[in-house]
Amino acid sequence: MEEAIREASKQVSEEFKTLVNAQDLNSLRHLQHLILGRLQDSNAVLSHYNDFAENCFADVSLEFSRNTRLLKSMKADLDYIFLKLRSIKSKILATYPDAFPDESTSDAFDRRPDLELPQ
Repeated sequence: MEEAIREASKQVSEEFKTLVNAQDLNSLRHLQHLILGRLQDSNAVLSHYNDFAENCFADVSLEFSRNTRLLKSMKADLDYIFLKLRSIKSKILATYPDAFPDESTSDAFDRRPDLELPQ
């Protein structure tokens, strides 16, 4: 019984071998190796690009955070300066009411947009 099963499996395998051409199999194997090589090359290029992008991001993020801190500091300084200017202006108006003739000229002194208000 076991011998009959072996003979049958040998016959089936021989029939499968005749269905597929050996040259076609070799051609497929060659194409698979070519594709594997291309994929490995692509993987290497992407790995190098990822390393490069990571280094660039590290450099830029440090610069960006430094510039963000600088801008926040500059904004705080400018807010303080304009606060002082407003208090000086109110003191001048209290002492010399005619120093600024009307409200229309007050807009000429501070024409910067108020960035805190939503538009």
